[in-house]
Amino acid sequence: MASSPRRTVVCSVLPLLLLLAGAARAAGNFYQDVDITWGDGRGKIVGGGDVLTLSLDRASGSGFQSKNQYLYGRFDMQMKLVPGDSAGTVATFYVHADGIISLSLLPLLLDAGQGDLMHARRFYVDGTPIREHRNREAATGVAYPRSQAMRVYASVWDAEEWATQGGRVRTDWSRAPFVASYKGFAASGCASQDAAACARSNGAWMYQELDATALDRLQWVQKNYMIYNYCTDTSRFKDGAPPECATK
Repeated sequence: MASSPRRTVVCSVLPLLLLLAGAARAAGNFYQDVDITWGDGRGKIVGGGDVLTLSLDRASGSGFQSKNQYLYGRFDMQMKLVPGDSAGTVATFYVHADGIISLSLLPLLLDAGQGDLMHARRFYVDGTPIREHRNREAATGVAYPRSQAMRVYASVWDAEEWATQGGRVRTDWSRAPFVASYKGFAASGCASQDAAACARSNGAWMYQELDATALDRLQWVQKNYMIYNYCTDTSRFKDGAPPECATK
């Protein structure tokens, strides 16, 4: 079976910056940093805590979450996606605040000098920005997570009903279990709900903005590589796209 390339994801919630790339940051230990929360044994920590694998079969997928909660931060992860014919499977890495919002493969940025959060969340893959979601709460009323502590999550699950050309391409379950692996998790963030205290953090990522070159790369990636956009999936969201889709 063909090997799947390992990508590095960075998530920073600026502060959350989610990077999917080979980041040269000090990696943690999965035994110390995360809890496997579901999957009935399908999630495994191996290599002395250096690698975590998640698997999916017909019965269930699996997932884990960070032990700490973060108001903002940068989160790096190397992901090896399910190799071979993996149609209908989804491997994720995201941040989520209970009852608020899920930000899949997404980062946020912080202006520590101002002592408040900047108004953007960004995804990076191998150092290249692939998505930016800016805060338009004042103009549109779409809620933006400015003070809700979030955990980092990852999961592997079955989405064959909608993810593959609207469900026309079915999962080949004879290839199960489908396994994705995670390595090099590094969290550099504010594990606190005190925004004032968090603003005193001094990570370089807190000042990061997308310059003209980065914006050009983001648009190029979306034009040439984006094959699915939930904001335009009318079959999945029959009552209208999620509200954040109206923001630019």
